[in-house]
This record gives sequence, structure tokens and C-alpha cells, in this order.
Amino acid sequence: MVLSRASKYAILATLYLALNSSKDKKLSVKIVSERIDVPSPFLAKLLQQLVRNKLISSTKGPNGGFYLTVKNNNKSIYDIIEIIDGVNKFNECFLGLNECDSKHPCPVHFIVEPFKEKIMSKFKDKTINEFAQEVDDNGRVLTLKGLDLD
Repeated sequence: MVLSRASKYAILATLYLALNSSKDKKLSVKIVSERIDVPSPFLAKLLQQLVRNKLISSTKGPNGGFYLTVKNNNKSIYDIIEIIDGVNKFNECFLGLNECDSKHPCPVHFIVEPFKEKIMSKFKDKTINEFAQEVDDNGRVLTLKGLDLD
């Protein structure tokens, strides 16, 4: 299971919004794309997809933009991945074989499967808000830009 670039961008953007937006402080695609270093046109399509599926919120107009509500914050990272990549992504073979399951395992199936299950469990059980809080508490990085350590 490898997440698509689209899912990675959608997760980064959603966590950024969770930490930096509210109903009173909406953010434009341009701001979010600059902050997390993701191409703006691609991110705009992803954010619209998340809005259509009620994972994030938006309003139009001069004071419009994207933000997360309490309800949005209670969704999971799994929900984002499911909308962007679909659930079949989780069932794909680690080696990319067409047929791989417990009855017809690939050479690494029984090594990889417990890790996939654990990751999926964490993605399903933790809310966006809980992930965002960890980012905030532990100073985790939410940008694709290189870190300037000077």
C-alpha cells in the first residue's frame, strides 16, 4: 500500500487547515499551496473533491476560502484516502501482483499484512483533529519544502 501523491497532498492540506483555519479564518488555495509547497491547480481540485464529500468546508466570495468545522475535524485520515484513492488501495499487493491474499500470498504478504492492518487501524481510529493536535504538540512538519536549519 503506497499512497498516491494526491492523497498525500490532500492529507497535508487538511491537516494544515485543521491547524490554521476556522469558520472565521478561511484560507485560500493559494495560501495553503504556498505553505505546504503543493501545486495550486492540483490542490484546488483535491480540496473541491474533499468539500463535495464533506471532509472540509468552504465558502465563496471575497471573504471565502477553505476551513474545517468541528464535524470535519472528527473525520479520519482514512476518510480522506478513501475519497481520493478509494479503498482498493489498501488491498493492493505490496509487490504489485494482481492476485495476492491469504490464500494466494506473494513472497512478502505475511510480513507486510500486519503493518498494513496497523496503519489502517490508526488512520481509521484517529480523527483529523487528533492528528493535527499531535502535529502542533510535537512540532511535526507539514511542508514539502526543505527545512532551513540555519
